[in-house]
Order: sequence, then structure tokens, then C-alpha cells
Amino acid sequence: MTSWLPGLALFKNYTLSFLTKDMLAGVALTAILVPAGMGYAQAAGLPAIYGLYATFVPLIVYAILGPSRILVLGPDSALAALIAATVLPMAGSDDARAVSLASMLAILTGILCLVAGFLKFGFVTDLISKPIRYGYMNGIALTVLVGQIPKMLGFSSVGDNVFQQASSLFTSVVHSKANWMATLISIGCLLIIFASKHRFPKFPAILVAVLTSTLVVWLFDLSTRSNLVVIGPLPQGLPGLVFPAVSIADVRTLFPGALAIALVSFADLSVLSRVYAHKYKERVSASQELVALGFSNVVTGLFQGFPVSGSASRTPVAESAGAKTQVAGLFGAVCVILLLLMSPNWITRVPVAALGAVVASACLGQIEVTGLLRLYRLRRSELVSTIVCFLGVLLLGVIEGIFLAVGIALLAFVWRAWRPYSAVLGRVDGLKGYHDVSRHPEAHRVPGLVLFRWDAPLFFANASIFEEQVLQAIATAPTETKRVVVAAEPVTDIDITAADMLAALDQTLRASGTELCFAEIKGPVKDRLKHYGLFDTFGTENFFRTIGQAVNCYLTKHPVEWNDWEDNI
Repeated sequence: MTSWLPGLALFKNYTLSFLTKDMLAGVALTAILVPAGMGYAQAAGLPAIYGLYATFVPLIVYAILGPSRILVLGPDSALAALIAATVLPMAGSDDARAVSLASMLAILTGILCLVAGFLKFGFVTDLISKPIRYGYMNGIALTVLVGQIPKMLGFSSVGDNVFQQASSLFTSVVHSKANWMATLISIGCLLIIFASKHRFPKFPAILVAVLTSTLVVWLFDLSTRSNLVVIGPLPQGLPGLVFPAVSIADVRTLFPGALAIALVSFADLSVLSRVYAHKYKERVSASQELVALGFSNVVTGLFQGFPVSGSASRTPVAESAGAKTQVAGLFGAVCVILLLLMSPNWITRVPVAALGAVVASACLGQIEVTGLLRLYRLRRSELVSTIVCFLGVLLLGVIEGIFLAVGIALLAFVWRAWRPYSAVLGRVDGLKGYHDVSRHPEAHRVPGLVLFRWDAPLFFANASIFEEQVLQAIATAPTETKRVVVAAEPVTDIDITAADMLAALDQTLRASGTELCFAEIKGPVKDRLKHYGLFDTFGTENFFRTIGQAVNCYLTKHPVEWNDWEDNI
């Protein structure tokens, strides 16, 4: 039970000396949970109160199911654009329908994560490289940022994509539609957040910024005098357990968005989880993280919330506040619950501009610049992938951009395996082993013997390339080739298409008087060849444990009058 419910082991072995630290960390965490939750809800196009519902529910669920010691789950800026892009076109201006659709989106996302977790598919996100992740995350951050600037300036913008929204934003600014008070409040909030981030990282800047702006609005009645938009009245109490009232057609329409959200949320969660697992010298199961994320989303959706993920901004807050376990998250959830039960009207005068500034600060912090500069210096081909993903999110849309990013990641993987590096090997004076003759032109090669290395699995996509490279190595050999030895240590698999190619290649080479042999082939790959029936076809005598053994066997059968080579054996 404890393997599936890590929280049981936590509570069973909980040390009371941690209690005070976890309580204080939970209270400190609440300072960012409330404004961030409301801000991300509005960024997703939903009423602010549902951000609080999506804040406390996953904290409770993850405390029971989550394997990470202090990871914080909740609404996230990376998901806001995905939720908005999925839900708002379907809901139009109907807030109630938007809430139902967002709740069902959370449930679908959770189900996908649960299926992936139970099937041990936690490795899937490893296919998304860091450059690909930079691209779509920067695209999402810019999309959300463009959507928040009008709120910070006190007006609304229109547009189906980031370019149309940017155009609407520019037109509104040119025509002086900005509310100067909203602008001042948002600028003030950003100054407080960023100034404290660099000078006083433990200072609850977001809470102070939102409380200060709320106090100013209340003291000077700015919602009336300056026509400033505020949160307004909120329902008191906790959300009820409600299954979203949506149709089967709605579910089908929501599914691609749920798939994209599941992929992005787990990619972020897995990175964050591994960082803290390494930091605290823990071992965290990727599949268990998927299960915890899945249940958190399903339960959050049933309580009128929207999709959630791991938070790279709130988890460090909990850590810096002294959190020791998930109990800190539970105390944070309790504080949010008490706010909803007792005094939700305390936040009715929170200006929307302040929440926009909170989300904007998260987006600005999410934009990766250092990593892009590093790619530019070290590997510009991967920078191209980053840029393509970035433009895909902006031009095609957030969801389409995510799937484009995944497609590029898979294409890059296949491309590297399709045309891997290969080399002809020789002996180099003063160096042990056998080395690439293209890198060591001085290398000695045995007359009549080609040592060929293939640095990838052999499968359907690269089988013909392998055959072509082997024949090319034979054609360019300095002497007539009597034997080809494939240095197969890097080959981790051979599929049926590649096996058929090897059988055909062996026949072709035999017809021309050339033997095909293998050296350093791995046990599982050798078993695969036995299963295909090729081990006996090639002959057991043509498989060697080392390249050196293969060379010695060849020299025994084909003596070479070359003292320089014999001196190097």
C-alpha cells in the first residue's frame, strides 16, 4: 500500500519535530497560493474563485499519493494558455459552461496520466529534449504574457492567436484605451515582485504586492472613481462534488487539449521531481508521479477545478520557508479552505491588474534566455528545433504547437538513429584498441580486412543505410576485401527488417568471396539473431568476443607479410 500511497508511509513515520516548520512553511506558502491561483484562473479565462478550488484540492491528493517530499501541485502558468485555447472557443462568453469544460478537461487529463502511470509510461517525456522544451515553454509564456498585458493596462483585447491579440493590444494603446490607475498598479506590483526576488528572495513579495494594491483600491474607492476592474463578490464555502455537465461531443473536442496538457504537465513535473529528488538524495518513481498527477487532476475536476501541474515557483517557496514534508502543503490547503469558509469577501477588492501582474511575472520568469544562448554557442542545430517549436506555438496555436514540438522531438530521435555515425577502424601506434581511420589517417589497416563500426541500433529506417555504408567501406578499402568484421558493440537491437538485410548482405558478400563476421555483439542482440535463425546461417565461428580476437583469427587464416602491422598486433 505504501508504494501506491506514499503519504501513508509519511504519516506513519512523521517526526513531530518537523511539525512547526511544516506549519510555518504552509502559512508562507498560502501567501503565494491565493493570488497565484486566482491569477492563473483568470489567465485561463475562468472566474478567479475556481483558481482557489484548483489550489487546495491537489495539495491534499498529492500529499497522499505523491512520492516527492515537498513538491507543490496546483494551477500553473504553463497550462493557462492550453486551458484557455481548449475551453474558451467552446464556451464563448458563458462562464458556467467554461467552468464545466475546464473541469472535464482536468478529469480527462487525469485519466490520461493514470493510464500512462499504470502502464509504466513515465519514460515518454524523456523523448522531449531540453531544446524542444525551451521552444514550446517560451511560446506558451509569450502567449500568456500577451494575454495578460491588456488586464494590466485596464482594458480587454480580442484575437484568436497571439499576433491578433498583439495587434489589438497595440491599437488599444494607440487609441489611449489604457486605464492609467490599472497601469500604475500593475507596474507597482511588478516592481515589488522583481525587486524582492533578487534582493530578498524569501520575502512574500506576491502577497505584499496584491495586498498593497487591494488596500489602495479600498482606501480610495478606485473601483468606482477610476473605473478599476476588481475581482468582485465571491461565493462563500467549499465547492461541491459535481460531475461536469458536458456532452460526448464536447469530450471528443476536449481530448486533444487534454493530451497536450497531460504531456506538458508531466514533462514539467518530472523535471521538477527529479531536481528535488537529487537534492534530497531520494529515489522517485516517474510512474508514481504520473499516478499522483492523474488522481490530483481527476479529483480537482470533480470539485470544479481545472488542470494542475507541479509548480516551479511555489515549490521553492515551500522549501525556502523550511518545509520538510508534504504536511506543509496540507497546511497551505487548510489555510485556503479557511479563507473560502470564513472570509472570501476579503479578496473581492483585489484588482484584476494586480493578478495580471502576478501571472506576467511568472511568465517572464519562465522565459528561457540563458539556455538559448548556450545552444547558440554549442549546438546551433538544436537551436533551430527550439525556434521551430517556438514559432509553431505562436503561429499554429498553443495545442498545435505542443504536438508540433513532440513531432519534432520524435523526428530528431529518428533522424539521429536513421543516419548514425559509422567508421572504418584501424590500429594507431601508441594507442590501445582500434580507432576511426577518418580521425587517425596514420592508422594501420590489415590488408584484406575491413573493420566496420555502426553506432546505433539496426532497424527498418537505417537498414539500407547500413548496407550502403558497408559496401562503400569495401569499395574504398586499399586492398581487395576478404572479410568484413562489424564492430557491433554500439548495436543495441536488430529488428526483423534489419535481420533480413543482414541475411541478404551476407549472400551478396559470399558471392564476391567476402566473409561477414561480427565482434563484440551484445548478448541480447545475439539472442535476437538466434531467434531469427541467423546465428546458424552466419556460423558460430563468425562471432567474436573482441575485435582483437577477430583480427587474430583473420591473420591465422590469411597470413599477412607486413611487419609494420605485425608489430602493432
